[in-house]
Amino acid sequence: MKNANSINWTNPSVKSFAADIDPIEAIKIASRKLVLKAREKGWEGPPFNPLRLAEMLEVHVEANSSVADARLIATDSGPKIEFNPQQPRERVRFSIAHEIAHLLFSDWRDQIRHRGVHDETADNWQLELLCNLAASEFVLPIGSLPATTSVAPIEQLMRERREYDVSAEAFLIRLAKISTQPIGIFVASPFGVDEGARQYRIDYFVGSPTAPEMRLSGKLIPDESVVRTCTAIGHTDKASEAWVTGANTQIECVGLPPYPGSRYPRVAGLVRFGAADVDRRPIRTVHGNVLEPRNGGAKIICQLVNDKAIKWGGGIARKMAKRYPKAEARFSDAMIKLPQDARLGSVIFSQADDDITIASLIAQEGFGPSLFPRIRYAALGSCFESVVLRATEHSATIHMPKIGTGVAGGDWSTIEEMLDDVMVRADLSVTIYEIPPKRVQLELI
Repeated sequence: MKNANSINWTNPSVKSFAADIDPIEAIKIASRKLVLKAREKGWEGPPFNPLRLAEMLEVHVEANSSVADARLIATDSGPKIEFNPQQPRERVRFSIAHEIAHLLFSDWRDQIRHRGVHDETADNWQLELLCNLAASEFVLPIGSLPATTSVAPIEQLMRERREYDVSAEAFLIRLAKISTQPIGIFVASPFGVDEGARQYRIDYFVGSPTAPEMRLSGKLIPDESVVRTCTAIGHTDKASEAWVTGANTQIECVGLPPYPGSRYPRVAGLVRFGAADVDRRPIRTVHGNVLEPRNGGAKIICQLVNDKAIKWGGGIARKMAKRYPKAEARFSDAMIKLPQDARLGSVIFSQADDDITIASLIAQEGFGPSLFPRIRYAALGSCFESVVLRATEHSATIHMPKIGTGVAGGDWSTIEEMLDDVMVRADLSVTIYEIPPKRVQLELI
């Protein structure tokens, strides 16, 4: 029996992969790293085709109708994924993505990995769980969905996800990550050989940035829960139940494809929390001048710079240099001293006045025309982490324009979700400044 509050990770592949950190966090980091690398190389969507990832990793992919779902094979010429082309398209794409996820584990060559075939290994579900999480990131990656201020009923969500040609699991995970509402998504799997003994255990839980922080992985769901009624793929049900928070909370469920060898489907649950975590505020977007940041107290203004810049560039950066020339000079001194190969991912903090610090985030490689975006998302993530440490130390609020969306060629939806992941979840206040729309001059006839 698993611990009621956490997963007892026993699978050798998982333990070797995760080392000393939580495996769910480890798979998030590894899959996100691959996704951001692909985005830098011009991978676009939705729909996001996992075949592009396979091509980038030099994986041969071919159809084989004798395969149940998909499988990963080690060959003399490298990894090969075989998939069943007779399965529904969304399932094919997810299955290929699932097999790509197996490549994140160093022992993938040791045995053929089959998706859709029963494995007698008792704890193999742990490996499959992590690969499902990675596959969800691959088919609907960061930045795929726009942030939403309202979350539709589960039945409507299941219709909407068809527009993205992805699985229900992938769609719901991404929805939780970008919603400004306090919601959470859990996925539970059944165990027990017959109807009377069947129980459900939560495999993982993903909360929105404003949802209460909860650790539900491994938790057993009460037998009387509505979760038990979703006994077919796609079937939905809902109820108000108290087992999640201790108070009645709305839960909406949908049946998901089962793990290989299981008689009953897994179940995804949408939890609607009654109130947002008061310490977590969604990103605030305003019309105004980032050089005149709102709120009192200490403030950090962020800008993106390239790894060859010695001075601040054009646009807002030029205005910033004109207003704070001494801060620009401090940036120049620090940049010159920083070795070229150590620049990407670094942040140079320049004190502008008593309350304002300019944070120059080095997350653009080079400058000028390019076939691919010059933004480096992994470097930007490292910069965000450094800003979080500084802001926490000085109790500062964070302010910025839509960084990375100009000559760097970055995707704002992706950057915004990164901000949610790193800064909002660290309980920091983040304000984005947009230039007010220009007035339309009336044309006189």
